[in-house]
Amino acid sequence: MKSQFISSLADGQVVSSLFLVREKEVRTSVRSAKSWLELSLADRSGTIPAKMWENFEASAKAFECDDVVRVGGRVKIYNGQKELALDEIRLAADGDYDIADFLPHTKEDVEKLYASVRSAIAGMKNPWLRQLLSSVIDDPDLAPRLKRAPAAMTMHHAYLGGLLEHIVSLAGLAAAVSVHYPELDPDLLLAGVVLHDIGKLDELRYVRSIDYSDHGRLLGHIMIGARLVREKCNQIPGFPAPLAVLVEHLIVSHHGTHEFGSPSLPQIPEAVMLHFLDEVDSKMAGMRATLEAASADRGPGNWTGRNPSLRRALLRANKFLAENAPSNGTGEATPSPATQVRKE
Repeated sequence: MKSQFISSLADGQVVSSLFLVREKEVRTSVRSAKSWLELSLADRSGTIPAKMWENFEASAKAFECDDVVRVGGRVKIYNGQKELALDEIRLAADGDYDIADFLPHTKEDVEKLYASVRSAIAGMKNPWLRQLLSSVIDDPDLAPRLKRAPAAMTMHHAYLGGLLEHIVSLAGLAAAVSVHYPELDPDLLLAGVVLHDIGKLDELRYVRSIDYSDHGRLLGHIMIGARLVREKCNQIPGFPAPLAVLVEHLIVSHHGTHEFGSPSLPQIPEAVMLHFLDEVDSKMAGMRATLEAASADRGPGNWTGRNPSLRRALLRANKFLAENAPSNGTGEATPSPATQVRKE
């Protein structure tokens, strides 16, 4: 079984472990005409590039992307990043590994997340919306996938259970802002929270890796989700047609602009709020992942690597505050209030 994980690998470390193949390509240098095997390897803790320079031809024919392989090699630093220099690689037998070791997973209890969503739905006052949401999350075909699906490939909550975690987080935000803005319909906003990304159940593949499905690439989660919800509305006798239109509007407008893939712009208060809550939660989740990765890496400096969703590096504020805190006269830094709050 797997014992070495990518997040804990250090420069110069000898590696003999199992990894999932995310990308595979034989490359050839135009200048030297020398070929090598280029890989992107993954486990639940992250990804790492890998290269095999010698005697790779026969080994490369034995595996494909999404296969689990056993590799031997050493960690090295190239252009400031860790990569693996491989000496050997071979296909792993199915009984040699647990696939859970290779796909990142929410740290939360999935069943508790699911129960939280069901509880929120049970508390809705609008009987039509309550029936619609229950018909989705209690669907025996959809429920298992909802408990497993990621919210994205890379940007935010990009791990198994991530979509459910995202929904629960948004539900908490929606409840809070509905109190602050009484003009909002809390049930309609909650419907948008639960359903806005429901198309990702089919847009993404998340069995051996996280990737787009064929019709996910062709249609996208907004169109897939809107169609699914329309079908569910049609299956409920007497479901008000205008209410169905509003729910669909929440789905098709939640990206906020045409530029980012929304067929329609948000045109009701609940749609505007859903868009901005979705933005806040996704951006904060992306920042959290970037900062946690920088903390686990324990590298020098006060800055993380580039956050792709924000298109910028992030300041490691705790480290920055600790390094710049005034001395208390004992040779130790005096913790700032901000640092103290974060530690509590």
